[in-house]
Amino acid sequence: MKIVFLDEDTVVLHGDVDLSRVKALGEYAAYELAPTADPLPYCQDAEIIIVNKVRMSRENIEKLPKLRLICEAATGYDNIDIEAAQDCGVHVTNVAGYAKTAVAQHVFAMILSFATKIFSYYQDVLAGEWQKSKTFDLLKYDTFELGGRILGIIGFGSIGQGIAKIAEAFGMEILVHDVVDISSTGYRNHSLDEVLKGADIVSVMCPLTDQTKNLIDAAALKKMKPTAILINTARGGIVNESDLAEALNSGVIAGAGVDTLTKEPPREGNPLLEPVKNLIITPHSAWSTRDARQRLMDIVVQKIEQYRKDDFEGFIV
Repeated sequence: MKIVFLDEDTVVLHGDVDLSRVKALGEYAAYELAPTADPLPYCQDAEIIIVNKVRMSRENIEKLPKLRLICEAATGYDNIDIEAAQDCGVHVTNVAGYAKTAVAQHVFAMILSFATKIFSYYQDVLAGEWQKSKTFDLLKYDTFELGGRILGIIGFGSIGQGIAKIAEAFGMEILVHDVVDISSTGYRNHSLDEVLKGADIVSVMCPLTDQTKNLIDAAALKKMKPTAILINTARGGIVNESDLAEALNSGVIAGAGVDTLTKEPPREGNPLLEPVKNLIITPHSAWSTRDARQRLMDIVVQKIEQYRKDDFEGFIV
Protein backbone atom coordinates (compact mmCIF):
# COMPACT_ATOMS: atom_id res chain seq x y z
CA MET A 1 0.00 0.00 0.00
CA LYS A 2 1.66 3.23 -1.16
CA ILE A 3 0.93 6.33 0.93
CA VAL A 4 2.01 9.77 -0.31
CA PHE A 5 1.90 12.96 1.76
CA LEU A 6 2.03 15.75 -0.82
CA ASP A 7 2.74 18.67 1.52
CA GLU A 8 4.19 17.17 4.68
CA ASP A 9 6.00 20.43 5.53
CA THR A 10 2.66 22.09 6.33
CA VAL A 11 2.32 19.78 9.35
CA VAL A 12 5.86 18.77 10.36
CA LEU A 13 8.39 21.32 11.61
CA HIS A 14 11.98 20.02 11.73
CA GLY A 15 10.82 16.49 12.50
CA ASP A 16 8.86 17.47 15.61
CA VAL A 17 5.86 15.27 14.76
CA ASP A 18 6.19 11.50 15.14
CA LEU A 19 5.24 9.88 11.83
CA SER A 20 6.31 6.36 12.71
CA ARG A 21 2.73 5.07 12.86
CA VAL A 22 1.75 6.29 9.42
CA LYS A 23 5.06 5.07 7.95
CA ALA A 24 4.38 1.61 9.38
CA LEU A 25 1.13 1.34 7.42
CA GLY A 26 2.79 0.95 4.02
CA GLU A 27 5.30 2.38 1.59
CA TYR A 28 5.46 6.05 2.61
CA ALA A 29 6.71 9.01 0.59
CA ALA A 30 6.57 12.69 1.51
CA TYR A 31 6.98 15.92 -0.46
CA GLU A 32 6.84 19.67 0.11
CA LEU A 33 4.53 20.83 -2.66
CA ALA A 34 2.98 24.27 -2.90
CA PRO A 35 -0.84 24.44 -3.03
CA THR A 36 -0.78 25.18 -6.76
CA ALA A 37 1.81 22.54 -7.68
CA ASP A 38 0.94 19.69 -10.02
CA PRO A 39 0.69 16.60 -7.77
CA LEU A 40 0.52 14.00 -10.53
CA PRO A 41 4.27 13.32 -10.92
CA TYR A 42 4.50 12.51 -7.21
CA CYS A 43 1.61 10.12 -6.67
CA GLN A 44 1.02 8.04 -9.79
CA ASP A 45 1.12 4.74 -7.90
CA ALA A 46 -0.44 5.98 -4.67
CA GLU A 47 -3.39 4.16 -3.14
CA ILE A 48 -3.64 6.77 -0.38
CA ILE A 49 -2.86 10.47 -0.62
CA ILE A 50 -2.52 12.70 2.43
CA VAL A 51 -2.93 16.36 1.59
CA ASN A 52 -3.34 19.63 3.43
CA LYS A 53 -3.55 22.45 0.90
CA VAL A 54 -2.49 20.94 -2.44
CA ARG A 55 -5.46 21.01 -4.77
CA MET A 56 -6.92 17.65 -5.83
CA SER A 57 -8.99 18.63 -8.86
CA ARG A 58 -11.17 16.42 -11.02
CA GLU A 59 -8.42 16.36 -13.62
CA ASN A 60 -5.92 15.13 -11.05
CA ILE A 61 -8.19 12.53 -9.48
CA GLU A 62 -9.24 11.08 -12.83
CA LYS A 63 -5.58 10.53 -13.77
CA LEU A 64 -4.79 8.47 -10.66
CA PRO A 65 -6.33 5.03 -11.33
CA LYS A 66 -4.80 3.42 -8.22
CA LEU A 67 -6.05 6.10 -5.85
CA ARG A 68 -8.62 4.87 -3.32
CA LEU A 69 -8.39 7.30 -0.39
CA ILE A 70 -7.63 11.00 0.09
CA CYS A 71 -6.94 12.00 3.69
CA GLU A 72 -7.37 15.73 4.21
CA ALA A 73 -4.87 16.63 6.94
CA ALA A 74 -7.10 19.48 8.05
CA THR A 75 -10.74 20.22 8.80
CA GLY A 76 -11.59 22.18 5.65
CA TYR A 77 -11.51 20.20 2.42
CA ASP A 78 -12.36 22.80 -0.23
CA ASN A 79 -9.10 21.89 -2.02
CA ILE A 80 -10.59 18.49 -2.95
CA ASP A 81 -13.19 18.00 -5.69
CA ILE A 82 -15.55 15.83 -3.66
CA GLU A 83 -17.91 15.12 -6.56
CA ALA A 84 -15.02 13.94 -8.72
CA ALA A 85 -13.74 11.70 -5.95
CA GLN A 86 -17.17 10.13 -5.57
CA ASP A 87 -17.47 9.62 -9.34
CA CYS A 88 -14.08 7.88 -9.37
CA GLY A 89 -14.77 5.66 -6.37
CA VAL A 90 -12.26 7.48 -4.17
CA HIS A 91 -13.04 7.84 -0.48
CA VAL A 92 -12.34 11.17 1.23
CA THR A 93 -11.92 11.88 4.91
CA ASN A 94 -10.88 14.89 6.94
CA VAL A 95 -9.82 15.59 10.54
CA ALA A 96 -12.05 17.73 12.72
CA GLY A 97 -11.54 18.98 16.25
CA TYR A 98 -7.81 18.29 16.50
CA ALA A 99 -6.93 21.97 17.01
CA LYS A 100 -9.85 23.14 19.12
CA THR A 101 -7.66 23.82 22.16
CA ALA A 102 -4.90 25.49 20.14
CA VAL A 103 -7.26 27.81 18.25
CA ALA A 104 -9.23 28.74 21.36
CA GLN A 105 -6.07 29.76 23.19
CA HIS A 106 -4.88 31.73 20.15
CA VAL A 107 -8.18 33.63 20.10
CA PHE A 108 -7.66 34.60 23.71
CA ALA A 109 -4.02 35.47 23.13
CA MET A 110 -5.28 38.05 20.64
CA ILE A 111 -8.07 39.24 22.93
CA LEU A 112 -5.68 39.60 25.86
CA SER A 113 -3.18 41.46 23.68
CA PHE A 114 -5.83 44.10 23.07
CA ALA A 115 -6.99 44.07 26.70
CA THR A 116 -3.53 44.45 28.26
CA LYS A 117 -1.50 46.11 25.46
CA ILE A 118 1.26 43.79 26.64
CA PHE A 119 3.22 43.84 23.39
CA SER A 120 3.09 47.64 23.13
CA TYR A 121 4.32 47.99 26.71
CA TYR A 122 7.11 45.48 26.03
CA GLN A 123 8.26 47.53 23.04
CA ASP A 124 8.19 50.66 25.21
CA VAL A 125 10.42 48.98 27.81
CA LEU A 126 12.87 47.90 25.10
CA ALA A 127 12.88 51.49 23.83
CA GLY A 128 13.79 52.77 27.30
CA GLU A 129 10.55 54.61 28.02
CA TRP A 130 9.91 53.00 31.41
CA GLN A 131 13.43 53.76 32.48
CA LYS A 132 12.75 57.47 31.84
CA SER A 133 9.34 57.53 33.56
CA LYS A 134 8.80 60.10 36.35
CA THR A 135 6.63 57.57 38.24
CA PHE A 136 7.19 53.96 39.22
CA ASP A 137 5.06 52.78 36.31
CA LEU A 138 4.33 53.70 32.71
CA LEU A 139 0.72 54.42 31.78
CA LYS A 140 0.20 55.05 28.07
CA TYR A 141 -2.66 52.88 26.84
CA ASP A 142 -6.31 52.25 27.57
CA THR A 143 -6.48 48.72 28.96
CA PHE A 144 -9.55 46.85 30.18
CA GLU A 145 -10.74 43.79 32.06
CA LEU A 146 -12.66 41.03 30.30
CA GLY A 147 -15.02 40.39 33.20
CA GLY A 148 -18.50 41.74 32.49
CA ARG A 149 -17.85 42.30 28.81
CA ILE A 150 -19.77 40.50 26.08
CA LEU A 151 -18.14 38.02 23.70
CA GLY A 152 -19.99 37.26 20.47
CA ILE A 153 -19.20 33.95 18.79
CA ILE A 154 -20.23 33.41 15.16
CA GLY A 155 -20.16 29.66 14.56
CA PHE A 156 -20.58 27.41 17.57
CA GLY A 157 -18.81 24.15 16.81
CA SER A 158 -16.26 22.55 19.10
CA ILE A 159 -13.87 25.51 18.90
CA GLY A 160 -16.59 28.08 19.48
CA GLN A 161 -17.80 26.14 22.50
CA GLY A 162 -14.26 25.95 23.85
CA ILE A 163 -13.90 29.70 23.47
CA ALA A 164 -17.16 30.20 25.38
CA LYS A 165 -15.87 28.16 28.33
CA ILE A 166 -12.69 30.22 28.53
CA ALA A 167 -14.69 33.44 28.27
CA GLU A 168 -16.95 32.39 31.11
CA ALA A 169 -13.90 31.70 33.28
CA PHE A 170 -12.99 35.37 32.75
CA GLY A 171 -16.52 36.37 33.78
CA MET A 172 -17.65 37.35 30.29
CA GLU A 173 -21.18 37.12 28.93
CA ILE A 174 -21.74 35.10 25.75
CA LEU A 175 -23.79 35.83 22.64
CA VAL A 176 -23.84 33.04 20.04
CA HIS A 177 -24.95 32.91 16.42
CA ASP A 178 -25.05 29.79 14.27
CA VAL A 179 -27.09 28.65 11.28
CA VAL A 180 -27.75 25.26 12.88
CA ASP A 181 -29.62 24.23 16.03
CA ILE A 182 -27.38 24.66 19.07
CA SER A 183 -29.97 23.96 21.75
CA SER A 184 -28.04 20.90 22.95
CA THR A 185 -25.14 23.16 23.98
CA GLY A 186 -27.22 25.03 26.53
CA TYR A 187 -26.68 28.36 24.78
CA ARG A 188 -29.36 30.46 23.13
CA ASN A 189 -28.97 31.08 19.40
CA HIS A 190 -29.11 34.80 18.60
CA SER A 191 -29.42 36.53 15.26
CA LEU A 192 -26.27 37.76 13.58
CA ASP A 193 -27.40 41.35 14.09
CA GLU A 194 -27.87 40.76 17.82
CA VAL A 195 -24.32 39.45 18.11
CA LEU A 196 -22.77 42.25 16.04
CA LYS A 197 -24.63 45.02 17.86
CA GLY A 198 -24.36 43.58 21.36
CA ALA A 199 -20.83 42.19 21.62
CA ASP A 200 -17.72 43.98 22.83
CA ILE A 201 -15.59 41.35 21.13
CA VAL A 202 -16.71 39.26 18.13
CA SER A 203 -14.95 35.98 17.32
CA VAL A 204 -15.58 34.51 13.86
CA MET A 205 -15.52 30.70 14.00
CA CYS A 206 -17.79 29.61 11.12
CA PRO A 207 -16.66 27.74 7.98
CA LEU A 208 -16.22 29.51 4.65
CA THR A 209 -19.18 28.74 2.40
CA ASP A 210 -21.09 30.55 -0.32
CA GLN A 211 -23.35 31.83 2.46
CA THR A 212 -20.55 33.08 4.74
CA LYS A 213 -18.29 34.63 2.10
CA ASN A 214 -17.97 38.34 2.95
CA LEU A 215 -20.31 37.79 5.89
CA ILE A 216 -18.44 40.50 7.77
CA ASP A 217 -18.46 43.41 5.34
CA ALA A 218 -18.73 47.18 5.71
CA ALA A 219 -22.41 46.99 6.63
CA ALA A 220 -21.77 44.35 9.29
CA LEU A 221 -18.82 46.25 10.74
CA LYS A 222 -20.92 49.41 11.07
CA LYS A 223 -23.36 47.48 13.26
CA MET A 224 -20.60 46.78 15.79
CA LYS A 225 -19.78 49.09 18.68
CA PRO A 226 -17.03 51.63 17.96
CA THR A 227 -15.19 50.15 20.95
CA ALA A 228 -15.56 46.57 19.65
CA ILE A 229 -12.81 44.18 18.59
CA LEU A 230 -13.11 41.60 15.81
CA ILE A 231 -11.18 38.32 15.89
CA ASN A 232 -11.04 36.05 12.83
CA THR A 233 -9.25 32.71 13.12
CA ALA A 234 -11.65 30.90 10.76
CA ARG A 235 -11.16 31.69 7.06
CA GLY A 236 -10.06 34.88 5.36
CA GLY A 237 -12.91 35.11 2.89
CA ILE A 238 -15.50 35.41 5.65
CA VAL A 239 -14.28 38.93 6.42
CA ASN A 240 -14.06 41.45 3.59
CA GLU A 241 -10.47 42.57 4.02
CA SER A 242 -10.79 45.94 2.26
CA ASP A 243 -13.83 46.79 4.37
CA LEU A 244 -12.03 45.76 7.56
CA ALA A 245 -8.97 47.88 6.74
CA GLU A 246 -11.21 50.87 6.11
CA ALA A 247 -13.19 50.25 9.30
CA LEU A 248 -10.02 50.13 11.39
CA ASN A 249 -8.43 53.19 9.84
CA SER A 250 -11.62 55.24 10.15
CA GLY A 251 -12.44 54.12 13.71
CA VAL A 252 -15.62 52.21 12.89
CA ILE A 253 -14.34 49.50 15.27
CA ALA A 254 -11.50 49.66 17.77
CA GLY A 255 -9.34 46.74 16.70
CA ALA A 256 -9.04 43.38 14.98
CA GLY A 257 -7.01 40.20 15.25
CA VAL A 258 -6.67 38.13 12.07
CA ASP A 259 -5.04 34.73 11.58
CA THR A 260 -6.29 33.98 8.06
CA LEU A 261 -6.38 35.84 4.76
CA THR A 262 -8.26 35.22 1.53
CA LYS A 263 -5.09 34.19 -0.33
CA GLU A 264 -2.32 32.48 1.60
CA PRO A 265 0.54 33.16 1.55
CA PRO A 266 -0.31 36.77 0.56
CA ARG A 267 2.40 37.11 -2.08
CA GLU A 268 0.32 39.52 -4.14
CA GLY A 269 -0.36 41.80 -1.18
CA ASN A 270 -3.51 42.35 0.83
CA PRO A 271 -5.35 45.43 2.15
CA LEU A 272 -4.59 44.30 5.70
CA LEU A 273 -0.85 44.27 4.99
CA GLU A 274 -0.92 47.99 4.22
CA PRO A 275 -0.66 50.45 7.14
CA VAL A 276 -3.75 49.64 9.22
CA LYS A 277 -4.48 50.86 12.72
CA ASN A 278 -5.02 48.57 15.70
CA LEU A 279 -4.52 45.30 13.83
CA ILE A 280 -2.79 42.09 14.84
CA ILE A 281 -2.02 39.58 12.07
CA THR A 282 -0.62 36.08 12.56
CA PRO A 283 0.29 33.78 9.63
CA HIS A 284 -2.46 31.12 9.85
CA SER A 285 -0.71 29.75 12.91
CA ALA A 286 -3.57 29.46 15.42
CA TRP A 287 -3.93 25.71 14.83
CA SER A 288 -0.25 24.87 14.79
CA THR A 289 0.86 23.84 18.27
CA ARG A 290 3.00 20.72 18.21
CA ASP A 291 0.33 18.98 20.29
CA ALA A 292 -2.34 19.74 17.68
CA ARG A 293 -0.17 18.69 14.76
CA GLN A 294 0.68 15.38 16.44
CA ARG A 295 -2.99 14.83 17.20
CA LEU A 296 -3.79 15.56 13.56
CA MET A 297 -1.43 12.88 12.26
CA ASP A 298 -2.58 10.36 14.87
CA ILE A 299 -6.14 10.82 13.64
CA VAL A 300 -5.00 10.47 10.01
CA VAL A 301 -3.56 7.08 11.00
CA GLN A 302 -6.90 6.12 12.55
CA LYS A 303 -8.69 7.09 9.33
CA ILE A 304 -6.34 4.94 7.22
CA GLU A 305 -6.85 2.02 9.59
CA GLN A 306 -10.61 2.48 9.20
CA TYR A 307 -10.20 2.39 5.43
CA ARG A 308 -8.25 -0.87 5.64
CA LYS A 309 -11.17 -2.39 7.56
CA ASP A 310 -13.75 -1.09 5.02
CA ASP A 311 -15.15 1.07 7.81
CA PHE A 312 -16.11 4.43 6.34
CA GLU A 313 -18.12 5.85 9.22
CA GLY A 314 -17.49 9.58 9.45
CA PHE A 315 -15.88 9.79 6.01
CA ILE A 316 -16.99 12.55 3.64
CA VAL A 317 -17.48 10.08 0.77
